[in-house]
Amino acid sequence: MGGEPKQLLQYKGQSLIRRITETGLALQTGPVVVVLGANREQIVPELSGLPITLVDNPAWQTGLASSLKSGLAALYITHKNIDAVLILLTDQPLVSVGLLAYMLETYTQSNKGIVACRYDDQLGVPALFSRNYIEQMLQLEGDKGAKWIIIKHKQDCAEVPFEAGAIDLDSKRDVALFAQAQANTAPDQH
Repeated sequence: MGGEPKQLLQYKGQSLIRRITETGLALQTGPVVVVLGANREQIVPELSGLPITLVDNPAWQTGLASSLKSGLAALYITHKNIDAVLILLTDQPLVSVGLLAYMLETYTQSNKGIVACRYDDQLGVPALFSRNYIEQMLQLEGDKGAKWIIIKHKQDCAEVPFEAGAIDLDSKRDVALFAQAQANTAPDQH
């Protein structure tokens, strides 16, 4: 991203980090934990005033697993009786409260331990995991994240279609293409 934190990219007048955090809070189903790594000093002000738990991941450079484990540990320390966890990423700008509510409904009705989003012929995050999977997530290392647990336990996974989940802002090119697509779909100002 050329040194610019992607969490601070703007979409519809909000930074990506503020947008996904407020989306999680809008569910009103439990605590929200935000894990920060690089660029913490720049990102923290974006979350000012929100009723969340901020967690620092000093090992963020080691890969996804360390961030996932940091968030789960903070959640578990403060809320030992959680039923499930919902994993969200900052760089999926089209995640909505409606999608997350549908995932919760699917979890309740499916009798499955995992609910994952399907896009680009794959299953991934956002994803919801019953508490039975927390121990396995805490064992992950390196770049293994939630997706690894989903693949390993596909028989216990309910799928929710979310084609917009394929939009993942990992590079400046991704951001430019996304901005161009948004501009092309915006209603005329006439």
